[in-house]
Amino acid sequence: MSETTQASETVTSEQQTEQAPAENTNRKQPFPKGFLETISTGWAERPDLTPPQRAQAPYAAARRDAVSAAFPGKRLVIPAGSYKQRSNDTDYPFRAHSAFAHLTGWASDSVPDSVLVFQPRADAASGHDVTLYLRERADRTTAEFYGDATIGEFWIGPRPALAGVAADLGVPTAHIDEFTAAEGDLVLDEDADLTRFVSELRLVKDEYEIAQLRLAVAVTARGFDDIVADLPRIIDTPRGERAVEGVFHHRARIEGNGEGYDTIAASGPHACYLHWTRNDGAVVPGDLILIDAGVEVDSLYTADITRTLPVNGTFTPIQRKIYETVREAADAAFAAARPGMKFREVHEAAMRVIADRVAEWGLLPVTADEALDADRGGQHRRYMVHGTSHHLGIDVHDCAQARREMYYDGILEPGMVFTIEPGLYFQIDDLTVPEEYRGIGVRIEDDILMTADGPVNLSAGIPRTADEVEAWIARLAR
Repeated sequence: MSETTQASETVTSEQQTEQAPAENTNRKQPFPKGFLETISTGWAERPDLTPPQRAQAPYAAARRDAVSAAFPGKRLVIPAGSYKQRSNDTDYPFRAHSAFAHLTGWASDSVPDSVLVFQPRADAASGHDVTLYLRERADRTTAEFYGDATIGEFWIGPRPALAGVAADLGVPTAHIDEFTAAEGDLVLDEDADLTRFVSELRLVKDEYEIAQLRLAVAVTARGFDDIVADLPRIIDTPRGERAVEGVFHHRARIEGNGEGYDTIAASGPHACYLHWTRNDGAVVPGDLILIDAGVEVDSLYTADITRTLPVNGTFTPIQRKIYETVREAADAAFAAARPGMKFREVHEAAMRVIADRVAEWGLLPVTADEALDADRGGQHRRYMVHGTSHHLGIDVHDCAQARREMYYDGILEPGMVFTIEPGLYFQIDDLTVPEEYRGIGVRIEDDILMTADGPVNLSAGIPRTADEVEAWIARLAR
């Protein structure tokens, strides 16, 4: 990685003003005079291209209209966010705030520190004038072009022009230097009502969003195929969980923006840790490996899929019993999901199966019915502490700022996309279960689209049953 350099010598008074704050250190050395005298010359003219409007632009416009209608007379500020430091002078890859991306249609190519502003018109009833403020590409006569490693085009590549962004997104644009905050602004993540509204706006997906989620699932399915095909090499790798992570990352970057969240590659007893992302263990034949992974496509919509595989290609009888119980719970939740029912009833259907089966196996000190009692029960939750479903979209846990009555106690509607992901987890040191159960963790997770006719499993093409999973491994593992 090249060293950051910042100019401290000047050739004009204008450049001197721009560069004066720089301090010479071992990482910030002065540019020589010859460089400063010639760097701004000898460049070809850059064409001002007007791109066609992107596919999501009209959908984003409709979302902005909904926001405008909900906050008459209020000035609204939706920041994209900025870079976040990883270490010293290196940053994490930039990803715009999900609400900003949702309301602009700007996705993986958005510019850090941009701000979307809803300015109320004089007549509050007539809505808002909306402007997208961003840092336009730097003129090559400025020190910013070559001297700023964070935003300079010499360092990070071309940035878009204001006119190009306006045409691309269908939103009026202005330079970020023209943006000013004002007293009384409602700012995303500072104003509770605005933050809640833009989160709840994503509860029902439009046709563009649904198509992007279908695409994310399709690419994720290919990523899972890659993992299964590479199982022999993964087994031979000392930190095989990292090999799983790497194989999936390769697919995510080739066909998408990356992963929608840190991949969980949890083999053996690691599968009992719900968010195991250290991924530093071996993948051992005879164990199960739980893989929870999702590709985020360039529009920033992500899949969220989990499959649990027998590493050697065949479930043991006890592994199969636990696996098929989890699948039974998933199928029960899917069967229960219908337009008009409460979202939490999906979870309740899955937990009915979990409680029944662990009671049958003698793992509970009470009956299944007693365990399911809302006030005095919950004993079965020891083996599945998490919820069965969450909304899915531009965030892997989408709509997280929505009110409880709109989310957990909300009503399922056509256009909602959510997960169904029951599991069973028997910790390696859990003395409440027989020894042969310990160290086994299973989760099956699918992405579900609710339609007027009922639920559609978007990820049904990825093998789910124990028999299908064994056949999958036999077919692809080389």
